[in-house]
Amino acid sequence: MTASILVTAEDLLSGRDVTHDVVIPGDILFPALGPAGVGQERTIRLRPLTVRDIQLIAKAARDDEVLTSVLMIQRAAVEPRLKQDQVAEMHSGLVGFLVVCINRISGLSTEADEVRQMADAPIVRAFYVLAKEFHWTPEQVRALTVGQVLGYLELLNQDRPPQPAP
Repeated sequence: MTASILVTAEDLLSGRDVTHDVVIPGDILFPALGPAGVGQERTIRLRPLTVRDIQLIAKAARDDEVLTSVLMIQRAAVEPRLKQDQVAEMHSGLVGFLVVCINRISGLSTEADEVRQMADAPIVRAFYVLAKEFHWTPEQVRALTVGQVLGYLELLNQDRPPQPAP
């Protein structure tokens, strides 16, 4: 049995000054390049958001999700420093990528959230339905083409009795 050591205030505050170098894949940073963007990755230095940052963002953005994302990036970007209007001009795929990274380094999302998002993905749900209905193994379902998956899902929908109107 190991002796538990009480955490200090310094321990609890130590993570606020840590920065994280996050590699932005080239296909996310330069989507217009298509496959030529692969290998064009760049690094951004981010810091975790503090409770004070989150309070300021929530107060400023209220229910505006886009402004929330813009302010999160603006507050978390250490290198390069970004102004709010610069972040607002980024393409949405890059903003989405950075927000996921900021949530992760700030402890605002967990692997459980990522697993839940993956389970909600339409293709994963389709694989689950096919495996359950046809008693197929994951390997058998994975071997199907997208066209086959859609075809089998359509057959399952046709076999179901019509639902009464609410």
